[in-house]
Amino acid sequence: MIRKSYLAFFVGIATLTSCAEKEIKTENNAVSVKTEQVHATADYDVMPYVGTVEASNTTTVSFTSMGIVQKVLFDEGQTVRKGQLIATLDPTQARNSVEAADATLRQAKDAISRYKQLHDNGSLPEIQWVEAQSKLQQAQASYDMAKKMLDDCNLYAPTSGVVGKRYVGAGETALPAQAVLSILDVNNVKVLVSIPEKEIGSIKASTPSTIKVEALGGASFKGGKIEKGVQADAITRTYNAKISVQNNGQRLLPGMVCNVRFGNGRGNEKMAITVPVTAVQKGSDGQMFVWKANGNKAVRSNVRTGESIGNRIVIEEGLNDNDIIITEGYQKISDGSEIKM
Repeated sequence: MIRKSYLAFFVGIATLTSCAEKEIKTENNAVSVKTEQVHATADYDVMPYVGTVEASNTTTVSFTSMGIVQKVLFDEGQTVRKGQLIATLDPTQARNSVEAADATLRQAKDAISRYKQLHDNGSLPEIQWVEAQSKLQQAQASYDMAKKMLDDCNLYAPTSGVVGKRYVGAGETALPAQAVLSILDVNNVKVLVSIPEKEIGSIKASTPSTIKVEALGGASFKGGKIEKGVQADAITRTYNAKISVQNNGQRLLPGMVCNVRFGNGRGNEKMAITVPVTAVQKGSDGQMFVWKANGNKAVRSNVRTGESIGNRIVIEEGLNDNDIIITEGYQKISDGSEIKM
């Protein structure tokens, strides 16, 4: 009796183990695939372009005189307002020049006041009076120049914007007209797009456009006026087009890559579903089909295809809006295969 109980116990354990192994084996047999949810759109025949965000205006700021940089108050990416102090030079030498020029100016003023009395009395030769006036003018000009050099040790922002690049740091020698930093106007930005010469003629200044930026979670922006270049690149035979975009909140930053779609200008309102060309297969019966994901199962769906646009193809029959198709990994599946996404 005891032996029968032990035997039943071991048989039960073996059965549970077998079931567990079967479940694990079934799960491991699921094929990993990548999918795409399809949607009907009206702009399916509008080819996307790759664009790059640029500042609408870039201002390079520099000192007008040579000196040792004392401090730079802003780093790249920080916002600066017009009139803010952004960098300074060591003012020691400039301050000494002002003091020396001030002493010379005071001496010239004192001399002119003394000579004036003699000149008014007619006891001073005219040539000496003219010479004294000239020295006063020279002293005043030297003082004004020294004072300006001292004032120029402070560098102020000529415009508001975002610091794009910082070129020098504290302790470095700044030369006249050498860039200290650049200020970018990002309230309004431009998107630079290269357009093939066979397509540039269809784009006008008022052609509508949509800009989509993946770095901002796929956010879309409406394009404004378009500026077209008049000279093609000698190698690529493309023309540059710049699209003005309102940058509310300054979300768009220079250097961001985006997808650009231009309106087709034909008033085409026809809706269509497109899928990657590689997702469409041809069966042994000559029928075109795609693999749909139905839960965790792969299901074959016969389709009728239309025109190709780039690397996608129009599906005229066989798919509905929001269907999920398998785009990668379909080589290892058959009708009814288990899949994991």
